[in-house]
Amino acid sequence: MAATLHVCITCRAGQTIVEGEPTPGARLRDAILEVGVPPDVNLVPIECLSACSQGCSVALSAPGRWSYVYGRLSEANAKDVVAGAAAYAAAPDGLVPWRARPDIFRKQSLARIPPINLLPEAAE
Repeated sequence: MAATLHVCITCRAGQTIVEGEPTPGARLRDAILEVGVPPDVNLVPIECLSACSQGCSVALSAPGRWSYVYGRLSEANAKDVVAGAAAYAAAPDGLVPWRARPDIFRKQSLARIPPINLLPEAAE
């Protein structure tokens, strides 16, 4: 099952952006595409992750797995974001062992969200 890597492309990372110039978030997305998105990861650009005070941010999610939001990122982190996304996609429950995570995913996690479990039919 594929994982989804959401990248906030409107993130300004606290910078003043001249009209027509790409935002830091869009540059992060472009750098990730340049590095190469793993085949089991879908890259989805989005307009806001509501982590505006935390620099560029990304989120990883997949059905039935823990989800994560990471911040304080830049285009310089693209290789680590791709490596972290690949490790996440390979983890059946979304829980990548701490030591197997790229350093930025160890130190720059903003949130870990539990999977949504559907209620059994009997509870309906």
